[in-house]
Amino acid sequence: MKTLTYLLASTGLVLSLSSAALAQEGATVAFLMPDQASTRYEQHDYPGFKAEMEKLCPSCTVIYQNANADVALQQQQFNSVIAQGAKVVILDPVDSAAAAALVEIAQSQDVKVIAYDRPIPDKPADYYVSFDNQGIGKAIAQSLVDHLKAKGVADGAGVLQINGSPTDAAAGLIRDGIDSALDASPYKTLAEFDTPDWAPPKAQEWAAGQITRFGDQIVGIVAANDGTGGGAIAALKAAGVKEMPPVTGNDATIAALQLIISGDQYNTISKPSEIVAAAAAGVAVKLLKGETPEATHKLYETPSQLFVPAVVTAENIKAEIFDKGINKPEEVCTGEYVEGCRKLGIIN
Repeated sequence: MKTLTYLLASTGLVLSLSSAALAQEGATVAFLMPDQASTRYEQHDYPGFKAEMEKLCPSCTVIYQNANADVALQQQQFNSVIAQGAKVVILDPVDSAAAAALVEIAQSQDVKVIAYDRPIPDKPADYYVSFDNQGIGKAIAQSLVDHLKAKGVADGAGVLQINGSPTDAAAGLIRDGIDSALDASPYKTLAEFDTPDWAPPKAQEWAAGQITRFGDQIVGIVAANDGTGGGAIAALKAAGVKEMPPVTGNDATIAALQLIISGDQYNTISKPSEIVAAAAAGVAVKLLKGETPEATHKLYETPSQLFVPAVVTAENIKAEIFDKGINKPEEVCTGEYVEGCRKLGIIN
C-alpha cells in the first residue's frame, strides 16, 4: 500500500511537471502597448521583448498590438488576444484606471497580467515591471535644480512643469518625483500642465502660452519626457527666445540626444527599454511554468521589479549612451549635429 501511495504521488508529480511544461510549450503571450506618440515601443520595447521570448521560449507565439492612445481600442485588443488563447498579457495601459477592469477579466479566465511601464493602481496585476518612475521624476528635476544653482540662478526664480498624461499612473509617479525635488528647491513653479496622451503638440501649445505669459521669468522647464520637452523647445524657438532655458526630458530618444548635443535640451533619462522588455519576458515564462517570479518591490499591492535609470547631460552623454553601445554615433551624429558630436568627443 505504501508503495502504491508513493507511485501515485510520484505519478501526480510527473503529471504536474508535464502540465507545467505543456503550459509553456507553444503558449501564446500578448504584448500590448499604449500609443505611438513615442517611438520607443516599435523601436525598442517590442523588439527587446520578442528577442528575449525567442531565447526563453522559442515555441511560444507572441502577439503585438499598439492601441494608439485609444482606450476602447486597447480593450478590444485585450479581449481579442485572450480569445486567441493568450495565457499571459503584458499590458502597458492607455488609461491606468480603465485597465483595472481588464485585469479582472483576465484573472477570471486564469490569464496572467504583467503591468508594464505604467502601473495599474486599482486592481493588482500578477506582476509589474518598470523603471522607477518616481525616481525618474525626482532625478530629472534635481538635475535641473543643481544646474540652476551652479549657474548662480537666484532663489525664487520660476520654472515651468510639464507632466505626462493624466490617465497614466506612471506619469503621476513621475510628477510626484518632480514635485519632491522642486518643493525642496529654492525655485518656484510658475505653472504646471498635464499633457493629454503625452502629445508633444499639446505640450508645445501650452508652453507657447506660458512663454507669452511669463517671458524671461522662466529660468527652466521640467518636462516629464523627451516628447513634451521637445514641444517646449519648439515653443521657445518659435517665440524667438535667444537664451534658451534648460529643459529636461526622459527616454533618451535620438531626437533628444541630438538636442542635448546641440545645447537645446539639458538632460534626459537613459532607460534602455530592452532591459524592462527582457525582464517582462522572463516573468512571462516563469508564470507560464507555474512559478512565482521574484520581486524586488511591491507597488500598489503588486509584486514588482523596478530598474534604476541614469540621468544624461552633455557632460556624460558619451559615456552613458555611446560608450555603452545604447546608440551608435552614426545614428545620432548626422547633419547639423556632427560638429557638436566632435566637440563632445563622440566622434573624431
